[in-house]
Amino acid sequence: MPDSPQVVALQTAAEQVRQQLNLPAFNADAVTHLARFIEVQRAELPAAEREGVVMALGCFLGQCLVQTYRGEWAAGRDGTTGVGIANRFFFNPFQLVNTQLNEGESASVATFFASVPARLAAPPAARKGWIS
Repeated sequence: MPDSPQVVALQTAAEQVRQQLNLPAFNADAVTHLARFIEVQRAELPAAEREGVVMALGCFLGQCLVQTYRGEWAAGRDGTTGVGIANRFFFNPFQLVNTQLNEGESASVATFFASVPARLAAPPAARKGWIS
Protein backbone atom coordinates (compact mmCIF):
# COMPACT_ATOMS: atom_id res chain seq x y z
CA MET A 1 0.00 0.00 0.00
CA PRO A 2 2.90 2.48 0.45
CA ASP A 3 2.96 5.15 -2.27
CA SER A 4 -0.27 3.79 -3.77
CA PRO A 5 -2.89 6.21 -5.10
CA GLN A 6 -4.92 5.47 -1.95
CA VAL A 7 -2.02 6.54 0.31
CA VAL A 8 -1.52 9.71 -1.73
CA ALA A 9 -5.25 10.49 -1.29
CA LEU A 10 -5.01 9.90 2.49
CA GLN A 11 -1.94 12.14 2.74
CA THR A 12 -3.60 14.84 0.64
CA ALA A 13 -6.69 14.81 2.87
CA ALA A 14 -4.48 14.97 5.97
CA GLU A 15 -2.60 17.95 4.56
CA GLN A 16 -5.88 19.75 3.85
CA VAL A 17 -6.96 19.26 7.47
CA ARG A 18 -3.56 20.43 8.72
CA GLN A 19 -3.90 23.61 6.69
CA GLN A 20 -7.54 24.20 7.73
CA LEU A 21 -6.63 23.82 11.40
CA ASN A 22 -3.56 26.02 10.83
CA LEU A 23 -1.18 23.52 12.41
CA PRO A 24 2.55 23.55 11.64
CA ALA A 25 3.17 19.78 11.68
CA PHE A 26 1.79 16.28 12.10
CA ASN A 27 2.89 15.76 15.72
CA ALA A 28 1.70 15.32 19.30
CA ASP A 29 0.81 19.01 19.69
CA ALA A 30 -1.33 18.77 16.57
CA VAL A 31 -3.13 15.71 17.98
CA THR A 32 -3.83 17.61 21.22
CA HIS A 33 -5.36 20.39 19.12
CA LEU A 34 -7.31 17.76 17.15
CA ALA A 35 -8.76 16.28 20.34
CA ARG A 36 -9.99 19.72 21.42
CA PHE A 37 -11.41 20.32 17.94
CA ILE A 38 -13.29 16.99 18.08
CA GLU A 39 -14.80 17.97 21.43
CA VAL A 40 -16.18 21.19 19.89
CA GLN A 41 -17.49 19.25 16.89
CA ARG A 42 -19.35 16.78 19.11
CA ALA A 43 -21.92 19.42 19.99
CA GLU A 44 -22.17 21.02 16.57
CA LEU A 45 -21.71 18.25 14.00
CA PRO A 46 -24.77 17.60 11.83
CA ALA A 47 -25.39 13.89 11.27
CA ALA A 48 -25.22 14.37 7.50
CA GLU A 49 -21.62 15.62 7.77
CA ARG A 50 -20.35 13.09 10.31
CA GLU A 51 -18.91 10.52 7.89
CA GLY A 52 -16.92 13.13 5.97
CA VAL A 53 -15.59 14.68 9.16
CA VAL A 54 -14.54 11.29 10.54
CA MET A 55 -12.76 10.52 7.27
CA ALA A 56 -10.94 13.86 7.12
CA LEU A 57 -9.92 13.94 10.78
CA GLY A 58 -8.99 10.25 10.67
CA CYS A 59 -6.63 10.97 7.76
CA PHE A 60 -5.02 13.70 9.82
CA LEU A 61 -4.65 11.52 12.92
CA GLY A 62 -3.28 8.69 10.79
CA GLN A 63 -0.68 10.96 9.20
CA CYS A 64 0.38 12.11 12.67
CA LEU A 65 0.92 8.44 13.59
CA VAL A 66 2.88 7.89 10.38
CA GLN A 67 5.18 10.86 10.84
CA THR A 68 5.64 10.74 14.61
CA TYR A 69 5.98 7.00 15.14
CA ARG A 70 7.36 5.97 11.73
CA GLY A 71 4.20 4.14 10.83
CA GLU A 72 2.82 3.41 7.41
CA TRP A 73 -0.63 3.45 5.93
CA ALA A 74 -1.75 -0.15 5.52
CA ALA A 75 -4.74 -2.43 5.13
CA GLY A 76 -5.75 -4.41 8.19
CA ARG A 77 -6.60 -8.10 8.20
CA ASP A 78 -10.27 -7.15 8.00
CA GLY A 79 -9.66 -4.86 5.02
CA THR A 80 -9.90 -1.60 6.95
CA THR A 81 -7.45 1.19 6.30
CA GLY A 82 -5.19 2.22 9.15
CA VAL A 83 -1.62 2.71 10.26
CA GLY A 84 0.82 -0.09 10.96
CA ILE A 85 3.68 0.62 13.35
CA ALA A 86 6.80 -1.46 14.06
CA ASN A 87 5.32 -4.55 12.40
CA ARG A 88 3.42 -5.11 15.67
CA PHE A 89 0.53 -2.71 15.83
CA PHE A 90 -2.31 -1.67 13.57
CA PHE A 91 -4.38 1.36 14.54
CA ASN A 92 -7.54 2.56 12.84
CA PRO A 93 -7.48 6.37 13.13
CA PHE A 94 -10.98 6.69 11.70
CA GLN A 95 -12.39 4.51 14.46
CA LEU A 96 -10.43 6.46 17.07
CA VAL A 97 -11.91 9.76 15.85
CA ASN A 98 -15.39 8.24 15.69
CA THR A 99 -15.07 6.88 19.21
CA GLN A 100 -14.11 10.29 20.61
CA LEU A 101 -17.04 11.85 18.77
CA ASN A 102 -19.32 9.27 20.44
CA GLU A 103 -17.80 9.06 23.90
CA GLY A 104 -16.05 12.36 24.46
CA GLU A 105 -12.83 13.06 26.30
CA SER A 106 -12.78 9.63 27.94
CA ALA A 107 -11.84 8.33 24.47
CA SER A 108 -9.53 11.21 23.55
CA VAL A 109 -7.34 10.74 20.49
CA ALA A 110 -4.65 12.72 22.35
CA THR A 111 -4.64 10.22 25.23
CA PHE A 112 -4.40 7.36 22.76
CA PHE A 113 -1.60 9.09 20.84
CA ALA A 114 0.37 9.67 24.04
CA SER A 115 0.05 5.95 24.88
CA VAL A 116 1.79 4.78 21.70
CA PRO A 117 5.40 5.07 23.01
CA ALA A 118 4.56 2.81 25.99
CA ARG A 119 2.92 0.30 23.66
CA LEU A 120 6.01 0.31 21.45
CA ALA A 121 8.33 -0.11 24.45
CA ALA A 122 6.40 -3.06 25.90
CA PRO A 123 7.72 -6.48 24.91
CA PRO A 124 5.50 -8.46 22.56
CA ALA A 125 3.01 -10.67 24.33
CA ALA A 126 4.19 -14.25 24.63
CA ARG A 127 2.33 -16.67 22.42
CA LYS A 128 0.61 -19.49 24.22
CA GLY A 129 1.84 -22.88 23.17
CA TRP A 130 -1.33 -24.63 24.20
CA ILE A 131 -4.97 -24.53 23.28
CA SER A 132 -7.60 -24.27 25.97
